Amino acid sequence: MARKCSSGPRGTRKRGQHKPAASASKARRSFTLSNLQPPAGSRKKKVRVGRGMGSKLGKTAGAGNKGQKSRRGYSRRRGFEGGQMPLHRRMPKRGFHNPFGVTYSVVNLAELNVFPAGETVTPELLRAHGFVRRATDPIKVLGDGELTTKLAIHAQAFSASAKEKITKAGGTFEVVA
Repeated sequence: MARKCSSGPRGTRKRGQHKPAASASKARRSFTLSNLQPPAGSRKKKVRVGRGMGSKLGKTAGAGNKGQKSRRGYSRRRGFEGGQMPLHRRMPKRGFHNPFGVTYSVVNLAELNVFPAGETVTPELLRAHGFVRRATDPIKVLGDGELTTKLAIHAQAFSASAKEKITKAGGTFEVVA
């Protein structure tokens, strides 16, 4: 016995055919305060866990069965390995970091021969000429090489041999804070 097609909206379409496109008047609506609504899919309803089996997340509320991880308020601390001695405690300690140690950027006397005689060499000038990379480090002048020009050198520290060679070349040195 053949089945009759109903004369409803599906009655005229054959199986596999798509719906006709919506008319342009339906697609373009004027927006007023009474019909404003957010775009589809932009607002998601909050999942209420543990509110019965009909809510998809009932009973154990997605936390699995029993154990420490299923309990309320559980948060595993960084480096926790389930009670096993953690890696950062299994490894031996090495070295020492002195919190009061000062690291100097060093400049040798031989490098200062590029400046003309009589010039005052300051830490800012040394940084500007690229003798020192780190701007925050204090500068120490070491006595490696010979100083051929008479210079007035300002730095945070000087080695004993550097002081001797600067005065021998006729220059002066000054320790700045």
